[in-house]
Amino acid sequence: MIRFLSMRAGLQEAAARRAGWMVAQLREYVEHETPTGDAEALNGFADRLLTRYAELGGTARREPAATGDHVVANFPGRGPRADEPPVLFLGHHDTVWPIGQLDGPMPWREQDGVLRGPGVFDMKGGLVVLETALALVGELSLDHRPVRVVVTADEEVGSPSARDLVSAESAGVVAALGFESPHPNGDLKTARRGSSRVRIEATGREAHAALDPGSGASAIDELVDQLIAVRSLVTQYDDVLCNVGTITGGGRTNVVPGFAAAELGFRFVDPDTERAVLDAVTQLQPLRAKAKLQISVLSNRPAWQPSAAGAELLAAVAAASRSLGQEIGGAVAAGAADTNLTGWLGVPTLDGLGPLGKGAHARHEQVVAASLPHRAALTAAIITTL
Repeated sequence: MIRFLSMRAGLQEAAARRAGWMVAQLREYVEHETPTGDAEALNGFADRLLTRYAELGGTARREPAATGDHVVANFPGRGPRADEPPVLFLGHHDTVWPIGQLDGPMPWREQDGVLRGPGVFDMKGGLVVLETALALVGELSLDHRPVRVVVTADEEVGSPSARDLVSAESAGVVAALGFESPHPNGDLKTARRGSSRVRIEATGREAHAALDPGSGASAIDELVDQLIAVRSLVTQYDDVLCNVGTITGGGRTNVVPGFAAAELGFRFVDPDTERAVLDAVTQLQPLRAKAKLQISVLSNRPAWQPSAAGAELLAAVAAASRSLGQEIGGAVAAGAADTNLTGWLGVPTLDGLGPLGKGAHARHEQVVAASLPHRAALTAAIITTL
């Protein structure tokens, strides 16, 4: 009991000493902008992670991808638990923000204990929490099982190039924990909706809109009618969310448009509904004789549902939090992440170990600075007690 209390005090004190460093590190990470798909920016950030994980005693490697490389690192266990199965930590280094936000609407700001900037909450704050926890465990020479880290480069668009990597690296792990943002009160995420991105392309036939409209076929009209059909389809199911994120097509008002496209985001509570809706959407047929449809599933994260194994993991994490004088619970989340895949595969999974804050994907994105060392201490306690 004395050693347990000593570890608790040591973690909290060591994390508190690193609070200023964590803010500085987060600023460096935020000021290295990393929009999804910008391979040069993402690979530059991957270099930072490779260097940092090596400094912390890990063996890190890149997993090449055309749109930006992913990072995998393995940290050996210590003491009598060194040969136990590893725990898997998941993160991502891409953000939804294009290059240039720092010089425009979203400069780095630190005011009244709140940190602001593109990607500060989703999820570079979580990356700083993770590496600080690894540093704490090493600094205090605490026994622990091995740790495996996967940081993906295209999470914000559904991890199309990282899905197989996450699946492969989750084999044989005792649990998976994600460093996305928590619920507003700090609780962890115990399940997530499934998420799929679908692209609908309509090809029509161009013609003069006044002199010969009958020989044409409007791709825009076809697309609009298909989107109405999708909306009608979705209403037949409970708890399905559908968002039309982009629409493109056409050119001139005096030309019957020959092409139009839309990208849709779907959210599902259970796999059966997910499969039924996606099957129906991908089997849509043209409503006009001269029109053609091309429907593609761009990315898919299956629904991660609550499980008994997940509940046991939450109980273990809650016990670790109480050892630090913290209280933490769990609840289902609407958003999707890479933890969808591990949860769907049956790996005991939790998400939301990132710092407290708000505004993911919004211009007011922010992190509570004081929560950074608290989450780092919690993560270190999980590593050493799970």
